[in-house]
Amino acid sequence: MSEYSFSAEATSSAAPDALFAVLAHAPGWKDWAGWFVRESSWDREGTPPPGGVGSIRKVGAKPVYGREETVEYDPPTRFAYRILSGQPVKSYRADVELTPIESGTRVRWSGRFEPSIPGTGPFMRWYFQRLVTGFARRLAAYAERQRT
Repeated sequence: MSEYSFSAEATSSAAPDALFAVLAHAPGWKDWAGWFVRESSWDREGTPPPGGVGSIRKVGAKPVYGREETVEYDPPTRFAYRILSGQPVKSYRADVELTPIESGTRVRWSGRFEPSIPGTGPFMRWYFQRLVTGFARRLAAYAERQRT
């Protein structure tokens, strides 16, 4: 099967450490990630606790939940995770880069995956592109609101 990729960018007037704190806090995803994530919690803490490498967050809404494992945790500029369950994909990895800029932070959220169901790759790329574009924009805006 082929690998597919996608990416999204947003900017925030908040500093990278503020965005990283929001992104790495699994229980808070329900507060900013949008309608798709109505519930969010830890399934397992990582190193360093709670959201470091090896942590698993549970996100979604009844009856569909996803489990995502943190695979890179480098505050305040890099965070990466892989999907363990909840989506019809395999080898999914997303990287979030938080780059300081003069006016705040540039968020770049990129990912790659292989579809589990033959023929669904283009649709799943479209789906993830829209999903992470929304995540990047809402993360940027939420971190700004938290500062005030």
